[in-house]
Amino acid sequence: MTYDLQLKTANALALLKGKIAIPACSGAEAAAAGYLEACLAAAGAAPFRIGNNVCAYSKSYSKGKKSLLLNSHIDTVKAADGYTMNPFEPVEKNGKLYGLGANDAGASLVALVETFLHFNTLELPFNLLLVLSSEEENSGAAGIASVTREIKDMDSAVIGEPTLMKAATGERGLLVLDGTAHGATGHAARNEGVNAIYGAMEDIAAIRDYTFDRVSPLMGEVKKNVTMINAGYQHNVIPDCCRFVVDVRPNECYTNREILELLQAGVKSELKARSLHNRCSFTPAGHPLLQCVERLAIPTFISPTTSDWMRLDIPAIKMGPGDSARSHTADEFVYIHEIEEGIKGYIRFISQLSHLTNNHSSSLISNS
Repeated sequence: MTYDLQLKTANALALLKGKIAIPACSGAEAAAAGYLEACLAAAGAAPFRIGNNVCAYSKSYSKGKKSLLLNSHIDTVKAADGYTMNPFEPVEKNGKLYGLGANDAGASLVALVETFLHFNTLELPFNLLLVLSSEEENSGAAGIASVTREIKDMDSAVIGEPTLMKAATGERGLLVLDGTAHGATGHAARNEGVNAIYGAMEDIAAIRDYTFDRVSPLMGEVKKNVTMINAGYQHNVIPDCCRFVVDVRPNECYTNREILELLQAGVKSELKARSLHNRCSFTPAGHPLLQCVERLAIPTFISPTTSDWMRLDIPAIKMGPGDSARSHTADEFVYIHEIEEGIKGYIRFISQLSHLTNNHSSSLISNS
């Protein structure tokens, strides 16, 4: 099916400008979700809401078909310090669109919307399910996790995030540990008490030096860094408590619970995980999504950042317009040509996946 790429890009750009103008920090996406729902309905889709998640099935939906999820997120982080312009005023300048969420992940979202609308009335060998999710940035319970509790027929997915339209075939998980070293208060001049800072220092060194034996051929070794520390309230008082934070980036060879237990066994400080659910993800070898990536010669990589993929128990790839390096920065922007390339790339990908499925069987889009 031929299409007018310039028109689709113009539509996507207008949709993104409207979205930028509506603040949508995690947990406060209701207005932006309403805007996107109304725009989808006006374009001929049949959107529905699950909380602040906006969803739509393609018109050719059939229970007898597998379903491909097209997902990106509505929410943004708070505007970074250092903005020189209004983060909620979309500004088009020198081939760029500026505004909070333009790059992460507004460009992917609007490109996926235009892609969904392109295929909405076409007969495909699989269903398309569009989910514009909330609370991705804060891993909130009201985000895509709430969608998966209600919608069960998701079989594989394309996750829209800024990757320069390269295909992430895996992404590292995230495990944040809050460490607490305990001591006993005392007067510094009399050298009394047990200094919790020294206890924390020993444990931090042990964490730094610990080696995880299982190295992934995809993701390499488990990475860990102590990124925060806090103790004391007065210069002459020995602190009885020292708190620190460990940022761990797992590979697929360990569960988050295994990593926590291994690190805890080597330290005296108490380690508590903020969440054990932010697991790493990877596309199974030989899966049709990977076949499609290979057929189209799309560059692949392992993403160091997480997304809603980690909350989905289905095969996926992560791919979208924009550059992850621009995410969460002041004066965030996306190149307009990147939006155009995103739409073109998504349509090409789904067309190729449809061709592969027709030439083999509907089981190409599956959990296996």
